[in-house]
Amino acid sequence: MEHIDLVIIVFYLVAILALGIISTLKAKKTSVNYFLAGRSLNWVIIGAALFASNISTIHLVGLAASGFDDGLVWGNFEWMASIVLIFLGLIFAPFYFKSKISTLPEFLEKRYSSPSRSFLAFMAILGALFVHIGMSLYAGAIVFKSFFGIDVYVSILIISIITATYTILGGLKAVVITETVQTMILIIGAVILTFFAINALPEVGINSLADFKDHIKPDQLSMLRSGENAGNSGLSWYAIFLGYPILGLWYWCSDQTIVQRVLAAKSEDDAQKGPIFAGFLKILPVFIMVLPGVIAYVLFKDKISTSNETLPVLINELLPIGIKGIFAAALLSALMSTIAAALNSCSTLVAIDIAKRIKPSLSDEKQIKIGKYVAVVVMILAIAWSTQGNRFNSIFEAINKIAAALAPPIATVFLFGVFSKRGTKEASIVTLIFGFLIGIVAFAADFVPVLYKKPSIITDTWGIPFMMQAWWLFCICSVVYFVMSYLTPKPSIDQLQYTWDSPWQFLTNKKFQGLKDVRLYAALLLLTITILYILFQ
Repeated sequence: MEHIDLVIIVFYLVAILALGIISTLKAKKTSVNYFLAGRSLNWVIIGAALFASNISTIHLVGLAASGFDDGLVWGNFEWMASIVLIFLGLIFAPFYFKSKISTLPEFLEKRYSSPSRSFLAFMAILGALFVHIGMSLYAGAIVFKSFFGIDVYVSILIISIITATYTILGGLKAVVITETVQTMILIIGAVILTFFAINALPEVGINSLADFKDHIKPDQLSMLRSGENAGNSGLSWYAIFLGYPILGLWYWCSDQTIVQRVLAAKSEDDAQKGPIFAGFLKILPVFIMVLPGVIAYVLFKDKISTSNETLPVLINELLPIGIKGIFAAALLSALMSTIAAALNSCSTLVAIDIAKRIKPSLSDEKQIKIGKYVAVVVMILAIAWSTQGNRFNSIFEAINKIAAALAPPIATVFLFGVFSKRGTKEASIVTLIFGFLIGIVAFAADFVPVLYKKPSIITDTWGIPFMMQAWWLFCICSVVYFVMSYLTPKPSIDQLQYTWDSPWQFLTNKKFQGLKDVRLYAALLLLTITILYILFQ
């Protein structure tokens, strides 16, 4: 890397660090300001922050790697996310805003009981540690090693210190302000790389779409595939449409790291429109993050030994001096925004869902102090887990395999919590504990044999890919939920105020408000995704 690129990267790091700290200097250090940005966020900031929290270096590195291996089929994780974000905006956000909760476990306490709140907080912290932070650190370390030749472990340490500094000092306001800036840099960087990748195709004799298709793997440009053409990870069309909503209900609708931005909205309208705006942004990664991986297969398949090297090779081979530094800044943007979001959510969960409940008289100052200590501990644990990233085929697949184990019981209790008036507090806690245990067993059955270089049990031996594992675990959890619900007393009236009276009430409960109505933009987003699927099937 040239000196000018290094200057750009260092300038960016200093600027983001300064922005994160300065953005909260004048804010009064209360728990609401620190954990929820004073409930002051508008829909643009919420949407950009949702996108930035989600699009980490895992996505930039992992989606390019997955595009290289399997093709556009991995883009389903982006377009299906747009649909689940409609669920967040229309179905869940009204309850979250009305209840004035600070955490998602707090919502479960209102809808079910205190034990459900405690166990969800525990699961949320595990999700942040293993999915959001640990794998992001590993992805960032791969990029750092490619650019600077720095050892993976040293890279992980550098990234951790920089990101933790402004997150711990500034809280959620610092996180979302930096995320808004990082979203713009991230998109610009990805667009630039895609442009250079497409521009390089004529140099290898590819001048048309037909030429391009002749040089790629069969179905590498297909979004939807049949079972026999589903690729290494079993991403058939039915696995995507059955399995992804389960992962999405957890990740987009009930995960503290993501939904915390919605909880900080200044109005219900902002809480609903923010996710829809994020849904439109999620259309982009298929074209600017997965497609470059497919192009890399054509241009550099002889230079890429493992798929996780796809993005670093694209950057080093295609980007000129100066532009390389901008893209490196985009990678750091993605990395830091995700880690910062997860750290802040862990701080919030422990301070509010655990410490404040153990000692209700706990002052705001002590809550914030506890939150900072928690961030440090979680960061250390995530550093340890990040060293296991090379155990998976791709980093993006890794986070989704972990999600497939955690998501089913959480998706069950949230989905039926807002739609079923029969769901009881006993059903909630039993489903969460039972689902968590069988999820861990399922994950271990696949992960542990890999440590000893043997075939995984469920995926390889039984032939059930991780997306279908998520679906079947959800079905089991649903049976447990309703069996327990009908064996236990009905919920109270207070609990049912967080449940829709009918399945379609979220569409009919308000008079249509024309261009201001969030349902109009949700319908437009759904139509856009439908058209895209028709075009790319």
